[in-house]
Amino acid sequence: MVWGRTWQVISLLNLDRTLREVAGLALDGSEGFGFDFRRSDMEGEGHRIHLLRLPCPGHLFHRAHFLQAFVDQLPEGSAHLNKRLESYSQSNALSPIELNFADGSIASCDILVGADGVKSVVRRCMFRDLTKNGDSEVAKYIQPFYSGTINYRCLVPAELLPDRDGEMHRARREATMYCGLNKHIVCYPIARGKLVNFVGMVTLPEAEGCMYTKPWVSECSSEEVFDCFEGWEPEAQDLVKLVQKPVKWAVHQLHPLPTYIDRRVALLGDAAHAMTPHQGAGAGQSVEDAFILAGLLGHLSVTKNNLEEALRAYDHVRVPFANRVIEGSRNAGAMYELRSSHGNDYSTLAPAIQNQWDWVESESLIAQLERALRWMAMDGQVIATVKASL
Repeated sequence: MVWGRTWQVISLLNLDRTLREVAGLALDGSEGFGFDFRRSDMEGEGHRIHLLRLPCPGHLFHRAHFLQAFVDQLPEGSAHLNKRLESYSQSNALSPIELNFADGSIASCDILVGADGVKSVVRRCMFRDLTKNGDSEVAKYIQPFYSGTINYRCLVPAELLPDRDGEMHRARREATMYCGLNKHIVCYPIARGKLVNFVGMVTLPEAEGCMYTKPWVSECSSEEVFDCFEGWEPEAQDLVKLVQKPVKWAVHQLHPLPTYIDRRVALLGDAAHAMTPHQGAGAGQSVEDAFILAGLLGHLSVTKNNLEEALRAYDHVRVPFANRVIEGSRNAGAMYELRSSHGNDYSTLAPAIQNQWDWVESESLIAQLERALRWMAMDGQVIATVKASL
C-alpha cells in the first residue's frame, strides 16, 4: 500500500507514471481509496460494519513490481550484495565509522544508515552502545517482540473467483476487510486486476510479547488456513477455498523507539519502526524516512562538520510521527478483530475506524522537511529556496 502522502515522493522521483502503468491505475491521480469492512464470521450472509472512504489516493502494488521500479534506477555498481554487517564503531565526530562484515571485510563511511529491517544489526549495536552509556531502559528496544498475530499470505488468480449475485466478486472490485473475533481477512486486487492479494490474520491476544520459537516465515498447508476461517460468510469462503501454497508469517514489531540516531548513525524503515500491517503503512513510512533524511543530508548547508545536527533534525520530526503510526496500526488491528474497547458496538466502532486514519492526511512531507530545516535553525530564505526546489 502506498498512501497519497508517500505518493508525493514517488512523483518527485518521476516514478509515478511507471508505477501507475504497472498497477493499471489512471494517470490523472484522481482515485480516492477505502475499505469495505464487513462482519463475516458467520455462515450466513455477512453485513457491512463501515465503508471507509478517504479523499486521498491509495495505491496497491505487488511488492516485487514496486521494488523493481526503484532497483531499475540504481546506478551501476552502487549495490554490493552478499554482505552481512556484524558490527560498527564510531569514535570522534570527524573520524570515519568503521564497518565489520561477516566475510571478514571492512569498510568505512561518514554516516551509517541502518535500513536493515526488523532484525536490524545496526539497531542492536546502537542500543547496546546506549546501554553501555548508562541508560539501562533502552535494552527493550534491541529486539522485536511477537505481536500475537499470524498472517497467512497468498496470491489468488482473480479470474478464479466466482461472480456473486450477477456481479464480479467484491475482492476483485475493491479492497475489503472481512472481520471476525480475533481474526480478519484483508484482500484487494493488484497487478492490473489479475491477482487478488489475500492476507488472513489470526491473533492470540494473550501471546503478545511471548517468545515465538518457530521460524518467523514458513510454508504451511492450505488446510491450516481453511480451518482458521471455517464457517465464515460465503464470499469470504470463496477466497479461502482458492488459497494455495500459503506462506505463514509470525508478525513481530518494535516498541516505539525513543530515538533513531546515535551521533552519525541513523535507523530507517523497519529497523526504526517495524509495525503490524493493519494500516498498510510500513513501506510508506520507510519511503518517508528516506525523503526527510535525503532532504536534510542533501542540503547545501550540511557538511561533515554538522552531520550530527542534520541527523538530530531527522530524529526530531520522524520519531513522533512514525511512532504514532506504530500505535495506530496496532489499535486498528484490535478494531478489525472486534477486541478493542468498542467491541462489536458498530455505532462507536465505525467512526473509530474512520478516525484511525487521520494521520494519512496530516502534515505533508514537504511541511515535515521544512520543519526539520527550521529545527536546524536555518533562516526563512533558505527554507523558501528548499520549498521552491521541491
